[in-house]
Amino acid sequence: MPEKGLLQTKYIFVTGGVLSGIGKGIAAASIGAILKSRGLKVNIQKCDPYLNVDSGTLNPAEHGECFVTIDGAETDLDLGHYERFLDQELTQKSSLMSGRVLREVLEDERAGKYLGKTVQFVPHVTDLMKKKIKDAAEGFDVHIVEVGGTVGDIEATTFLEAIREIGIELGRENTLFAHAVYIPYLDTSKEFKTKPAQNALKDVRAVGIFPELVLARSERPAPLSAKKKLALFSGASEQAIAMLPNAESIYQVPLSIELQGIGNFLADRLNLEGGSADLSKWEDLTDKIAASKKKTVTIGMVIKYADNEDSYYSVNEALRTAGWHAGATVKIKPINAEKIESDKDYLSEALKDVDGMLIPGGFGSRGIEGKIEAAAYALTNNIPYLGICLGLQVAAIAAARKAGLKDANSTEFDPSCTEPVVHTMEDQKGKEETGGTMRLGNYDCKIEEGNLAHKIYNQDLIKERHRHRYEINSKYLPDLATGGLILTGTNPGSNLPEILEAKPELNHPFYIGVQYHPEFTSRPNHPNPLFLSLIQAVL
Repeated sequence: MPEKGLLQTKYIFVTGGVLSGIGKGIAAASIGAILKSRGLKVNIQKCDPYLNVDSGTLNPAEHGECFVTIDGAETDLDLGHYERFLDQELTQKSSLMSGRVLREVLEDERAGKYLGKTVQFVPHVTDLMKKKIKDAAEGFDVHIVEVGGTVGDIEATTFLEAIREIGIELGRENTLFAHAVYIPYLDTSKEFKTKPAQNALKDVRAVGIFPELVLARSERPAPLSAKKKLALFSGASEQAIAMLPNAESIYQVPLSIELQGIGNFLADRLNLEGGSADLSKWEDLTDKIAASKKKTVTIGMVIKYADNEDSYYSVNEALRTAGWHAGATVKIKPINAEKIESDKDYLSEALKDVDGMLIPGGFGSRGIEGKIEAAAYALTNNIPYLGICLGLQVAAIAAARKAGLKDANSTEFDPSCTEPVVHTMEDQKGKEETGGTMRLGNYDCKIEEGNLAHKIYNQDLIKERHRHRYEINSKYLPDLATGGLILTGTNPGSNLPEILEAKPELNHPFYIGVQYHPEFTSRPNHPNPLFLSLIQAVL
């Protein structure tokens, strides 16, 4: 990294066209990775046009998981991509939603801060957006800003105007616009169609943004003629058009972008200092992925959002990453928690070809009895088990019921239960409405020596990210021990339970539940120890 950073932060703005979900976030994160590999200090930010204040109340089945930063921001799953690709911890500054900006503008208006002026989207909303983008960029050589959705969405208009104005204010030498487009393939005529991408490029130029870098996504490799057409209609040079067909792994994208010369183009275009790119860690990861194909392990994930893989994106990535580093490909088998409740034979049948089980975090009572039954089954039948957040809580309820507490439950699912093994945190009582009332972000966990958790982490004190409102009720720890689970990790400040695991005399191969979300700190080049230990246990 240069001893002195660049005098002026350089901005790369990434917008999208044609349709959402084409991998704009992966492309933006990959650009960040190749620039960071040159020794530059890089930050990245997602500007989401939704009128939500944050992602905390968005439905995971529709929008994918809610990613949590170290300082407790509930954000879009793209921040997970950013952290994994840049291998750095981001903060709430890296997530900006329209609702948050609008709320602040309206609060200022009510407080009289605009001195009687007519409050408008331009300049008041756009000015605040620009301020928050520049605040997030402070102290970095390069700041990458991804605008969510697609150009043409009504709600995206204000963000587009804000970044257009930054481009004018800071000048071409300090700003660059990239536009992600999609090139469909028509199987009937056996040809690629660039017309949707051409139209998307016209749309973005119509709002005053002229992209000099085009990120062209496709399901399969497109011909050189497609690249030439995009150059003609975008005004970007051919060497600044990255062709990005589907890759075997998303972690090959930085290598692909660098191989196409995009890193050199950006360095020249923005006059970026720093050395040549060192992408050896991405090459090593690609080798590990290839080598892992010799073995396969299957992890059964007991879930209720089975229709959208993005609902558990970080968990899936953490499992896959752990597999690569353990030398195996991880196959994730969804097990429907609700079906466990309605079909007595479903669980045992579903687990016949499964090597281990995982129950991830979640909210609400739907499918909860099925998850409790699955956690109990894994403990009784020696199936390697990892419970995350809710996965810890259902394991505790299962152990309490095994110990004879027939009414054991969580007050989240049954507020009137007489054995509240899981209950609301004391400081959150009376604030049970959803959104912004949870234990969020990094908290310490002290691990007792001589147990599975300590063997996994090989540390006495760890920091992990949390996102929950309910806690294990310490009053019932003796009952949990009778049911087979012992406490091995606590928060040193509050003494709240953090880790439960199978007691040693059960000789269980691997059974552990944690209150935090280890998937948020897992990286493609160094997996979280819990996931790695799970895969090693099943191997």
